Amino acid sequence: MTRATEDVDGELSSAPGRLSADDQTGDRGDDPTGDPGFYSKGPLRLSGDQVPATTTDQRLLESKSGTDWVHEDPWRVMRIQAEFVEGFGSLAEIGPAVSIFGSARLKAGTQAYADTREIARRIAENGNAIITGGGPGIMEAGNLGACEGGGVSIGLGIELPFETGLNQHVELGVNFRYFFVRKTMFLKYSRGFVVMPGGLGTLDELFEAFTMVQTGKITSFPIVLFGTDYWRGLVDWMQNTLLAAGTISETDLNMFTLTDDIDEVVAAIGPGHGQDSAGANPANGRP
Repeated sequence: MTRATEDVDGELSSAPGRLSADDQTGDRGDDPTGDPGFYSKGPLRLSGDQVPATTTDQRLLESKSGTDWVHEDPWRVMRIQAEFVEGFGSLAEIGPAVSIFGSARLKAGTQAYADTREIARRIAENGNAIITGGGPGIMEAGNLGACEGGGVSIGLGIELPFETGLNQHVELGVNFRYFFVRKTMFLKYSRGFVVMPGGLGTLDELFEAFTMVQTGKITSFPIVLFGTDYWRGLVDWMQNTLLAAGTISETDLNMFTLTDDIDEVVAAIGPGHGQDSAGANPANGRP
């Protein structure tokens, strides 16, 4: 029996056709391709021949014609459970926290990076930890601002092709194999989202939050879209297409704040501690 077939999760660490540093076809959402540095798979750091051909999420979601899943999936559930336990255990005592999302491609030197750094610094000074995806670009700016503001700087990483690991400003980092586990952590341990300019990954988190608020799964949850020029087209589409077609209600357009004003962002998020958060759950600052 080969190493590949022995692995319950199907991690073909010795299989041909794995993604290489020269392969620029991997779709990383917001994360840019380039020098991989090393590959992150949960708590593991891999390189060279140890880099798997596919991600853990991909193997979980792929369709199979045989019955191998009957034997593999019960064990996979144990790994998923372990990721939830690790996330809960690591984040349960961080106190009130705010997640900041945005593109990994908007690096230092861009206005979006500078704005994110300042927003994170001021929100941290206001008694909040800062949570990002832990990568480069906007995520790095959020973690840097958190450190400068005296807040806990948290990065929730994910296994992706060409992943380079957590940025140097992350103080508390957790790496995940499964997107849905990571997304649960963002929602459970955040009391609000600040959404900077970003791509598909950012949109994914944004609409996840919209859905959770609309359906009443989470409450007292401010969502701020920063950058009116960037987000105006999306907001207009929601109003002129979705609302006009009757697929959302007028109140759904009140779920978020659209602004270019950092003062307005800080006011919309509010303090992490104090009178406004009295009686809140100490794990996330929400009632």
